[in-house]
Amino acid sequence: MLEKIREGSQGVIAKGILVLVILSFAFTGVSSYLGSSSEPSAATVNGEEISKSALEQAYQSERARLEQQLGDMYDTLASNESYLASVKQNVLERLIADKLVDQAAADLGLTVSDQQIKTAIMNEPAFQTDGKFDNDRYLALIRQLGYQANSFRDMMRGDMTRRQLVVTVVGSEFVLPGEAEYLAKIQGQTRDIRYHVVDAEPMLATVSVSDEEANTYYQQNQSLFVRPETISLDYIELSANQLASAIQVSDEEAKTYYDENKAQYLQPEKRLAAHILVSLGDDEDAAKAKAEAIMTKLKAGEDFEALAKSDSDDSFSGEQGGKLDWFEQGVMEAPFDQALFALEKGQYSDIVKTSFGYHIIKLLDLQAASTSPFEAVKDKIVAQIQQDKAVNEFYTLQQRLSDVSYEVPDTLAEAAKEVGVAVKTSPVFTRDNAPEPLNSADVLKAAFSNTVLLDGMNSDVIELGDNHVVVVRVNKHAAAGTMEFADVKATIVERLKQDKANELARDKAQEMMAAIKGGEIPAEMITRTQLSRGEQGIDTSIVSKAFEMAQPAEQFVVDTAALANGYAVVILDKVNQAESVDESLVTALKQRLNSQYSENDYRALIAALKAQAEVVYTPAE
Repeated sequence: MLEKIREGSQGVIAKGILVLVILSFAFTGVSSYLGSSSEPSAATVNGEEISKSALEQAYQSERARLEQQLGDMYDTLASNESYLASVKQNVLERLIADKLVDQAAADLGLTVSDQQIKTAIMNEPAFQTDGKFDNDRYLALIRQLGYQANSFRDMMRGDMTRRQLVVTVVGSEFVLPGEAEYLAKIQGQTRDIRYHVVDAEPMLATVSVSDEEANTYYQQNQSLFVRPETISLDYIELSANQLASAIQVSDEEAKTYYDENKAQYLQPEKRLAAHILVSLGDDEDAAKAKAEAIMTKLKAGEDFEALAKSDSDDSFSGEQGGKLDWFEQGVMEAPFDQALFALEKGQYSDIVKTSFGYHIIKLLDLQAASTSPFEAVKDKIVAQIQQDKAVNEFYTLQQRLSDVSYEVPDTLAEAAKEVGVAVKTSPVFTRDNAPEPLNSADVLKAAFSNTVLLDGMNSDVIELGDNHVVVVRVNKHAAAGTMEFADVKATIVERLKQDKANELARDKAQEMMAAIKGGEIPAEMITRTQLSRGEQGIDTSIVSKAFEMAQPAEQFVVDTAALANGYAVVILDKVNQAESVDESLVTALKQRLNSQYSENDYRALIAALKAQAEVVYTPAE
């Protein structure tokens, strides 16, 4: 829990709290620490209840975490009720695992003292200011998470007790250096092979599939021909951007707007700066002495550009004689900014210190502040007026759309007439491939809702974005089911023909393999030496087969490999051991194996505890 608070407390508290709330359910729900109650349970573990409210809180936290992690992709996933159901079930399983660990820790007599909890809180960086524990910060953070000091202490006790057991099991794993090195050598192996591909394509012309064969395959494999649920929607789309394109703005109107808002078109003064930089480095006094020496040279009459090239630590600008860029006031650090805007053209400043080091700044040129002429900003003004008018019109029309589509719920025609737009019809689509602008989680949720899908009503106004809404109703709907044989017959015939052609190719490959074992090596075999596991120039099935085959003893080893369109005969001539092993690879493998072993241990622990426990799931209502 403290790790989650630490992650969330970086930056301002307001921003951090969002992360804290999302991640606060890292190990268990708050309710599990607050004692049992009479509320309905989601499951019981050895007689101890996991309340439905704890499950719901954990579920909402997990959804928030997934939304933050997946971004826009989450909206698409969240429109699928089956996906959300699986997420909720996974959360429940995690709660059960936590409860099992809690019980096991209690059975073993594992405890955490008040002093240990206090020390953990006091040493937690998230609760510190300038390296010292800040009680006000601590109380503010835990209150934002919904805790009081006592409930937070209890949560910490449970978390730390559970960790004692989990860390004991998971932390006992280790990977020997030789183990990782052996695996690295295996991965670094190469192999010398010969192969020949028996292509099934020419054999397609020699095979046929009867209607009876196709129908038998259809009857035996109907799960392959499931038609997904599909829908087509009628919809009214309303957006300020569409309205703006139809709004006319006169030159007089644009000029009036320009005159009333001239401050928006003021171009601030800009200054072209150059500098000589001396970085602070490890010895600030030496850096300052160097800057003073350069200043002495300047005052003695030496050229600024020449000194920038020879003495500036900013090598990029130094090559340009110290030249930087045009700056508006307020862009650079305050000391640099103040010095630059105090100079006359051609002057250089005294030594100025910033976080980058010591500067000597020169003003090369300046552009005085000015107002952009009307013609230069006319197009922007017209677009702004169009957008402003469109937004005002949009809000009026949105309210009319909402009212009429609700008052006349069995058609969109009246609402479309009221707001002056056409009713559009989407192509047929599934939940997973909705077209624009309907590929929104909110639209899909509404489209497949009881109100729209079963009752045939208009949806509510659905917001797609800023000043962009839509109302939908069902045009066509087809429930999921099995596709008709006639609709899939051609696909089945093509598949069975390919299977038959592949069987002929397999027979031919096996004949060739038998001949090779008898000493007859075909001339058309292709030879590849030093073949690696990641080889890209050969069919992956051939590469996989080459590395599955046993190391040759006295002579080669031969086998066949199934391809997408045929078979291959593969001869393994030699296994080449890795000449050297990259130490970074060994280190990475050790870390990966350690992580895998630890995860396996944790899963084994939970499986063992669950096998000995009585876990009862409460049926969903």
